[in-house]
Amino acid sequence: MSTLTERTEVASGYRAGRTLPLRVELIRQLKRRRTLVMYGILAVLPFVLVAAFAIGGEPGGGGNRITLMDTATASGANFAAVNLFVSAGFLLVIPVALFCGDTVASEAGWSSLRYLLAAPVPRARLLWSKLVVGLGLSLAAMILLPVVALAVGTAAYGWGPLQIPTGGSIDTGTAAQRLVVIVAFIFVSQLVTAGLAFWLSTKTDAPLGAVGGAVGLTIVGNVLDAVTALGDWRHFLPAHWQFAWADAVQPTPEWSGMIQGTAISITYALVLFALAFRGFARKDIVS
Repeated sequence: MSTLTERTEVASGYRAGRTLPLRVELIRQLKRRRTLVMYGILAVLPFVLVAAFAIGGEPGGGGNRITLMDTATASGANFAAVNLFVSAGFLLVIPVALFCGDTVASEAGWSSLRYLLAAPVPRARLLWSKLVVGLGLSLAAMILLPVVALAVGTAAYGWGPLQIPTGGSIDTGTAAQRLVVIVAFIFVSQLVTAGLAFWLSTKTDAPLGAVGGAVGLTIVGNVLDAVTALGDWRHFLPAHWQFAWADAVQPTPEWSGMIQGTAISITYALVLFALAFRGFARKDIVS
């Protein structure tokens, strides 16, 4: 296998840290149709739920147990929380897998990856720029949904405290802080999906393979968590803690579940990101 001899001299003014600026990569990704479509779907969801409640009547009534869904129309804050509840398990997985899994593989699919590296953009710099932008777009998607839902819910059901399913309420100021905590936790819990998608994106030239693979493995994790025969082994699955944020929707929040979920998710994500950087540094780029 032939190797390239590294040149000890570089062009005057060349700085590796200035190649592929985050601003340039962000603008490139924001202009892509899949970004606009994904944000459009998330922005439309609250309107769909409002229409569903208007057509089907008040939520709930499906059993003796009162859930967060039963309080969806109590206030704008409740409606925003319900939007996160119905989306966290699957819908919010898709933008994370899309933004982090499509980023490198799409360049390879367009046969532009080798030209970026010949610019020359260092491999680590290229991955770092794409990872930061991918995570940033993912976080923006998770912020967009509750913000739109809060506005739509307030317009439809009024501004008021967050009603707790088990009784009582949380004042609007505290509820807003809790929603921020919930969004932050959901983002951290999705870092595993981001790591899977990003790692697969460095392994394949097919963006659909990276995105679909990450979504598929995330679903497998959810299925395994449903297997109660695994017992305490499920505690090592990121999916086991994905709804731990529900503990924040209490008068006195319980943080232990979210802390454990955060530790598990960050550990898996760091390993996957490290594998992506290590593998890409040694990869023979031909596309």
